[in-house]
Amino acid sequence: MSDSQDFEQISLKPGFMKHNGGLYFRNLSENNYEFKSTINENHLNAAGITHGGYLSAIIDAGAGTAAHRCADNAPCVTISLEIKFIGASKVGDVIIGKTKILKKTRSLVFLFCELSSNNKVVASASGVWKILKLNPLNLDQGR
Repeated sequence: MSDSQDFEQISLKPGFMKHNGGLYFRNLSENNYEFKSTINENHLNAAGITHGGYLSAIIDAGAGTAAHRCADNAPCVTISLEIKFIGASKVGDVIIGKTKILKKTRSLVFLFCELSSNNKVVASASGVWKILKLNPLNLDQGR
């Protein structure tokens, strides 16, 4: 685990999250993690607030990275993700995600995540991730 309290860009490979602006992440402790994203015009819905799909995507990516890190960097995939949309955010807002690992077994990670912006809760989520017993280099062989 890094001693640095600085966020690191985790969206380095071409793909969905990098295309959407990426996600910054940091480890706080063995069971607590944070991530952040700044909302831009591409993240808005027709009402001019952050699209629920984008909030879902950053929760999936940020909480999924927390699961991956707590699972000794083993690949993890989302089994379930329940999200409650509570507040709104707009262009220029920084969304902070706080993830707490509730339990880790040999094959599963259970966690809770809360998104906030401007000291107000935007969304909360609970989820389960499966820890894969694969070599990450073999993940692309099915294509």
